[in-house]
Amino acid sequence: MGPREMKKPTLEMVAAHAGVSRATVSRVVNGTPTVEPTIASRVKRSIDELNYVPNRAARSLASNRSGAIALVVPESASKVFTDPFFGSVVQGIASVMEDTDFTLTMIIESESTADKTRRYLTDGNVDGALIVSHHTGDHSYGELSEKVPLVFGGRPVEGPTGATCVDVDNLAAARAAVSYLIDHGRSRIATIAGPQTMRPGIDRLEGWRAVIEEAGLTPGPVAYGDFTTLSGARAARELLASGEAFDAVFAANDQMALGGYPVLREAGLRIPDDIAVMGFDDSPFSETSEPPLTTMSQPMIELGAEMARQLIRLIEDRTAEPLTVLQARLVERGSV
Repeated sequence: MGPREMKKPTLEMVAAHAGVSRATVSRVVNGTPTVEPTIASRVKRSIDELNYVPNRAARSLASNRSGAIALVVPESASKVFTDPFFGSVVQGIASVMEDTDFTLTMIIESESTADKTRRYLTDGNVDGALIVSHHTGDHSYGELSEKVPLVFGGRPVEGPTGATCVDVDNLAAARAAVSYLIDHGRSRIATIAGPQTMRPGIDRLEGWRAVIEEAGLTPGPVAYGDFTTLSGARAARELLASGEAFDAVFAANDQMALGGYPVLREAGLRIPDDIAVMGFDDSPFSETSEPPLTTMSQPMIELGAEMARQLIRLIEDRTAEPLTVLQARLVERGSV
């Protein structure tokens, strides 16, 4: 009998080889913990010796699981694929999932596809979902959390009560960034704030404002961006056009900070001699810019990894942490 004619091993063949019932083999294949360890070991040996490959579809039916997890990003595709933040978060998620049987499905959601996304998540296609870059208007995720396990990357501004979240302490990180600028002699600190529909944008602006007030300083001008390089350039022009004096800029992310670099130079300002620039994220571009960007490094890979860990706990009906808070750290470079 040639290789093409060999009969594919079945569950019944494994059971006969191991000297157990078909139901016992099924329980071992599906990871049921009630099988006696010595019997489970015997079944696993038979599976290996016969080179039995479990039928994923049958396993999904038996366990009432799809074996898939969705990563939902309510942003434009251009933003997702140009912002290093998302790549780092996905890297963290993948590092945890590679040791599991789950597969990852990524959904880039626009306003026009929101309803389709929600149907997909609740129709049994996935066992749970990770939500990154959540905005104020994304209300329906509160309802979805009652139908499918959800973990948010960053606390939603208007999120579901009791939702599982993994976040960075953006408020403390912004306070540390602005305090560092003050410690280095800067007294009129402007800011390029992030979107006020997102928790990071809100918290980083609040941290800037709080430290300025506590230090008894006059705040510099405020402009707003959407975390893109282009919006950073536009915001830098607004700061200059305000007519207010400032000797430092705290930008709510690196892309906006670096978007402001050429605008400040065109205005005849030298970095850091005339104006200091502080970013947030510690993206790869911050190290290679000229001058290299001083920034707050947030643990983006660990954020993704912790989100995946918590979601798997929810799916497996184990206790998950309602809120896990990670800390950012200051990276000193040449822009301050």
